[in-house]
Amino acid sequence: MGKKYFMLSELKLEGQFLGFVGAEPKKYKYLQLAVPDGTMEIKLPKELRRSLSLVLVPGEEIRVFAYSELDSHTGKIKIKACQVTPIGTCPIQNLPLLPKAKIMVCQKSGCLKRGGKGLLSELEKTLCDRGLLDKVTIEHTSCQKCCSSAPNCVLQLGKKKYKNIHPEAIASLLESHLTEN
Repeated sequence: MGKKYFMLSELKLEGQFLGFVGAEPKKYKYLQLAVPDGTMEIKLPKELRRSLSLVLVPGEEIRVFAYSELDSHTGKIKIKACQVTPIGTCPIQNLPLLPKAKIMVCQKSGCLKRGGKGLLSELEKTLCDRGLLDKVTIEHTSCQKCCSSAPNCVLQLGKKKYKNIHPEAIASLLESHLTEN
């Protein structure tokens, strides 16, 4: 039993991004690219899947650096991406993309009874007033196992997590996070 895949060549492809193929958002395995000869499916490495699912817009022109491999058992050629960038951007933007900020708000009965609905609406209003609502994902969660400090809300900025902070503090942290990057 030898190697299953043999690398054939390195590729630089340009075309229109059509969308993703895969089980669910943030776990897409392929992107579809429209090129002059038709449509191609290009496999995405795990480290690119999440960040690309947050920034690529269908219809956008993109450049894909990839390599092709030959499956020695089936004789099929696969194309795997190494780097994907929108066309017309400066090279500094080729740096790894930061994950979008995420706010997780508990929606179980204990938190709702102790002000969870009010917290969620105040949070949305504060973020909207400051123009930050589109820069963050608000996720409704089940129990976060901190019922004694209900209502529970967690802000995740990259790998950092901030627990039980006021909506104004969340907005301030988001603003400082977005300006330092």
